[in-house]
Amino acid sequence: MRKALGTWPLPAVLTWAAAWLLFRALMGQGIAQHWALVTATALGVGLSLLGNSWWRRVLIAAGFPLSLALSLPSLGLAAVLPAWAWLVPLLLLLAVYPLNAWRDAPLFPTPAHALDSLPQHAPLPNGAHVLDAGCGLGHGLKALRRAYPQAQLFGLEWSWPLRALCALRCPWAQVRRADIWAADWSSYDMVYLFQRPESMPRAVAKAQAELRPGAWLVSLEFEAQAIKPTARCSEPGGKMVWLYQAPLNGPQGD
Repeated sequence: MRKALGTWPLPAVLTWAAAWLLFRALMGQGIAQHWALVTATALGVGLSLLGNSWWRRVLIAAGFPLSLALSLPSLGLAAVLPAWAWLVPLLLLLAVYPLNAWRDAPLFPTPAHALDSLPQHAPLPNGAHVLDAGCGLGHGLKALRRAYPQAQLFGLEWSWPLRALCALRCPWAQVRRADIWAADWSSYDMVYLFQRPESMPRAVAKAQAELRPGAWLVSLEFEAQAIKPTARCSEPGGKMVWLYQAPLNGPQGD
């Protein structure tokens, strides 16, 4: 997971201060209050990606609009901000952090070198199709490209802003907006996940149902407790990488 800039709550304080400075500057230039609110909130939501946990990102993103709401009487803006303007911060938050993705992993960036040892345990032919299921901002795709430079890389991301940013950061990959649980995994030679323990049983069930024989399910950090790993590896001081090759084995101990 990518480190936040500075010790908590410094990233939040700096983001809130930046949003307030932008809001004040726009107001000083005669920009309409609701557009100043929208722009400053968008800045806060964008900078929230620097947070290193789900709840910290939400706090960073929500801090400015909440503090503005509490400050309206002293600023004399309560009567001039239209009611619909307050829907914008919520829509921005939901765009980056959609509700149906909350049960999955938050934005967990893959460390740059976390997958370097992967080809030693799971060799793939040139042109193999490799999927990053829940690609976020593209950190996993970049790590997969380091490991498999000759592979064809694909990314699925439900949040449309993250999908757009990922496509910009990874123009060599095919990135599309889709629900990773509804998408078909059967055409891929490897599916890579950086989920969380609670969603691993669902990933295993889907992989058992859809991965063709010989294909790989790869999980960073979190082991699939219901099946036996084919291999595991990690970089020095890094997170464990768990590898499972289809057909997936039965429960551990069988």
